[in-house]
Amino acid sequence: MELATARLFLALLPGEDVRAALATHSDAWQWNTGAAAYAPPDWHITLHFIGPVARQRLDELRAGLAVPMTPFELRLGWPALWPHGLAVLLPEAVPAGLQQLHDRLGQALQRLGLKTDARPYRPHFTLARHAALAQRPESPPLFDWHVEGYVLMESTGDAGQRYRVLQHYGSVA
Repeated sequence: MELATARLFLALLPGEDVRAALATHSDAWQWNTGAAAYAPPDWHITLHFIGPVARQRLDELRAGLAVPMTPFELRLGWPALWPHGLAVLLPEAVPAGLQQLHDRLGQALQRLGLKTDARPYRPHFTLARHAALAQRPESPPLFDWHVEGYVLMESTGDAGQRYRVLQHYGSVA
């Protein structure tokens, strides 16, 4: 039985080449016992967390979240341990195209009557949870990702398939 609401977010979804580079990077970490490393299909950069939305609004959201975007280069390469045991990989900087996409999507969400996070945007890949004692790699991985699109995703609550893409925007890969 399908739930009446869907837990949604907007994200950048890496293609095979970026997932391969992330896998190499993730393998270079020394994970502590109990760390829960994310699987490659789960890797993404969240643009906006939307939260639970009535499924009857999905068509409205699919249409309302289509915003213009200019492709951009995202240079990744700064591994970090964040509070609460999150192991992440950060970009060197937030490119103007990424910030512009984030802002446009925030405006679209507000037009749809949905809340947005007021905190400054901090793009990152979450590599693992419960990783407070993990050891970062000695040298940061430096690789570029040419971003041409984004996706609307649903959190499934299923460990076998944590996320499901509901809509592609632009050229995702």
